[in-house]
Amino acid sequence: MSSRFIESERYRLDPLALEMLVCPLTKTQLTLNSSKTELISAAARIAFPISKGVPLLCVTEARSLSEEEIQKLK
Repeated sequence: MSSRFIESERYRLDPLALEMLVCPLTKTQLTLNSSKTELISAAARIAFPISKGVPLLCVTEARSLSEEEIQKLK
């Protein structure tokens, strides 16, 4: 198995693809959270889930970040 891929259960997310993804609201770069289950938009203060290796970049699927989570990003 290639180390180029990010594992999430049995699904993989290619880090090169991750570099191309941007927040649909702010068009800023997204970052992967430590558990590799969400893509974080610090500018929009929201987190997009990753389901079965597929980032769900729909605003209705995103959750708001708490103040504590935002402080950790800084």
